[in-house]
Amino acid sequence: MDLGLGGRVVIVTGGASNLGRAITLGFAAEGARVVIADVDDAQARKVEHEAPSGTIVARHTDVTDWESVSSTVQFARTSMGRIDVLVNCAGWTVDRLFTDKPRAEWEREIAIDTWGFINCVRAVLDPMMERGYGRIVSIGSDAGRIGEWREAVYSGTKASVIAMSKAIAREVGKHGITLNVVCPGLIPGSPETSGDESMWSSDQAAVFTPEVREKAARAYPLRRLGTPEDVVPAVLLLASDRASYITGQTLSVSGGYTMI
Repeated sequence: MDLGLGGRVVIVTGGASNLGRAITLGFAAEGARVVIADVDDAQARKVEHEAPSGTIVARHTDVTDWESVSSTVQFARTSMGRIDVLVNCAGWTVDRLFTDKPRAEWEREIAIDTWGFINCVRAVLDPMMERGYGRIVSIGSDAGRIGEWREAVYSGTKASVIAMSKAIAREVGKHGITLNVVCPGLIPGSPETSGDESMWSSDQAAVFTPEVREKAARAYPLRRLGTPEDVVPAVLLLASDRASYITGQTLSVSGGYTMI
């Protein structure tokens, strides 16, 4: 199926590592022009070189900072002429029991996962409304649908992404803009596809030993953990005009971990 993404201008936050990297390369393979909005400059440049020259451009962006986000949106408009698609993929968490987590981790989760969404969506809405067109796809989590053990605040931030996407979709649908959420299950990263700034290069990655991953996989009806490539097709579809009549929806791509 031709999704008609050739020539589209796409911003992918957190587009340098793990799932974000796969999404970035997925759009590039469809012929889109992609801006990686990420704090990890070195990893973003690596991804630039994985696609044909000029297809992907890295732009240092801190999604928690309004000025940084606004600058990236203006860069995309000036250098590429418009913004067709925003993919909110930047995210962060560390699994711990709620009573064991330091406040600094809660604040970082909220800053990246909630304020990052708010900053990026707000920054692209004006130019999208001016054109009467836009596709916003946000990476949620099944944690935000069910409330996950050891992910209390993270569950809350992802639930907020789902709820805000629905509310904003009601407001801007008349402008030809859709907002949808894709919720993966557990998709462990790897050093080969994650930069130094990724949560998968921190203590989080060490927690998910082969034994832990094998045990976790047994909780999934398909009896395996997901890969970034499992999620990419859903994101591409919702970013395309093939899904122009879908908005305010949440799709779990999680091997049946939740069935809502």
